[in-house]
Amino acid sequence: MGEGRTMAREFQRGHKAKISDLTAGTDLYVGVQISAPGLTFDISCFGLDADEKLSDDRYFVFFNQPKSPEESIQLLGAQAGDAESFRVTLDRIPAAVQRLSFTATIDGDGQMSQIAPGYIRLVAGGEEVARYAFSGAEFSTERAVMLADIYLKDVWRFAAVGQGFDGGLAALLRNFGGEVAEDEPAAEPPAPQSAPGFAPPSGPAPGFAPPAGGPTPPPAPAPAPAPSFGGPVAPPQPAPDRSGFTPPPGAGGLDIHHAPTMVGPLATPPGQAPPFGQVPPPAAPPGPGMTPPPFPGQPGPPGASAPGNPFAQQPPPGYPQPGAPANYGLPSMPAQGPGLAVGMQKYREAPTGQRWTQQNPKMMRADLSQAGGQPVLARQGSMVLYQGKVDFGYKGAGFTGRIVGNMTGQEMQLMRCTGNGQVFFAENASYLHPVELQGDALCVSAENVLAFDESLQHEVRRIEGHGIPGGALFTMQFQGTGTVIVKTHGTPVVLPVTPTTYADSNAIVAWSAAAQVIVSSQVRLRRSAYPGHSGETVNLQFRGAPGNFIVVQPYEV
Repeated sequence: MGEGRTMAREFQRGHKAKISDLTAGTDLYVGVQISAPGLTFDISCFGLDADEKLSDDRYFVFFNQPKSPEESIQLLGAQAGDAESFRVTLDRIPAAVQRLSFTATIDGDGQMSQIAPGYIRLVAGGEEVARYAFSGAEFSTERAVMLADIYLKDVWRFAAVGQGFDGGLAALLRNFGGEVAEDEPAAEPPAPQSAPGFAPPSGPAPGFAPPAGGPTPPPAPAPAPAPSFGGPVAPPQPAPDRSGFTPPPGAGGLDIHHAPTMVGPLATPPGQAPPFGQVPPPAAPPGPGMTPPPFPGQPGPPGASAPGNPFAQQPPPGYPQPGAPANYGLPSMPAQGPGLAVGMQKYREAPTGQRWTQQNPKMMRADLSQAGGQPVLARQGSMVLYQGKVDFGYKGAGFTGRIVGNMTGQEMQLMRCTGNGQVFFAENASYLHPVELQGDALCVSAENVLAFDESLQHEVRRIEGHGIPGGALFTMQFQGTGTVIVKTHGTPVVLPVTPTTYADSNAIVAWSAAAQVIVSSQVRLRRSAYPGHSGETVNLQFRGAPGNFIVVQPYEV
């Protein structure tokens, strides 16, 4: 007969037990499930001292501070059927922290009586060893609840608390002695603040924790065909490619630009004397020497017979007014040889009437008035220009200016762009690739995410392994209908997944969500390659059915 599975111990409110009676392990997984129609929740862990106070706010682990200094408490995100999860390593918790209080608060309006049946569970060695179930019938108008405690009393113990709290997260933080930073009044123009919290679907849990028999995530989506990713900007297409990795159509539609940039005249009009003391410039001889080289993938310059100034809104005084301009905002120019205006023509904005338009291989424009006015989420600091009415906002951080939105663990913060204008995105001259999803699912390294449509479901995942910089690789899984803008160092390559597919953790960009990822350490001490080894500190092995793929960039740290 096979060995039976350990049954999880069911706790009622107020019940306590020694953790050593539940498991001999000290590496614990804490999973929380709480939900209600139309409500979102912030699930946090407070590391309290002997007086049950937050004497060190570095031990307030929440969406904007996902781990304690020594990583004894780590926020892992939604997985294995849990809305939020934590990793707690008991033997690494400092002596000053003697109680971990796990809490859930409503972000916005609502009350705890609205919640569906939920639970908090304790998992060790892949087996669920304790579970406390609760429901909205146990609460009334409270906006927060203290779910359970892990506390030290001679030995570490677990307690099912289930105590409601009238205030929200700010009041709960004050209750534990924490300091709440006041929100600063909004400035004009609005400055980037924080990112909305991630509300992901359930996915696989890390190998150290969830039990094999616990709640199972939905089946992995069928792999999408490997796309042509990272090539030069494509010419206009009649319809977007469903494979996901082809760039959107280029220029060719109607010019819907609402607010062209205004600059001064580019040259002294004919017949007008230059300002006093200024020597008039010599006439520019025609020839290729006056024309700057185009960006990779950009269209060539127009013919010299139709020069134009793409950046001027109105013709400067002395210039003839255009009778019937071929392009909106392009005044007629006096007859002259190739020069500055002709050179700039090659770099003019490419308005297409599309939601996303690639301006050149390293700059992307989002038109917020398209796609029903859906907001765009983007990496904070990636906006290089915006025109029209655009607001940069964040998921209601609410109680404190220190909470600036969800983080992936690699210091990535997101900003929320709303309005009816256009926003231009770029970062460090990285190559940008629009990936259109039509019901597909894709995993992207968090370091390679630049922006995406808020309509996409998105979830943060963590891949742990010795040798990975920072101890883990954070990824984002996207699913649904919308566009993700992926950034790379150089032009990437798409490869099919085979039983012997390995990639360096710094070079991997994305992969099909149905592929399985396994950490494989080949060289543990230093980068000294020898025959049969790659010389890399850690590799990621990918497995999956035919049709799965990975995207790799020519880059390493």
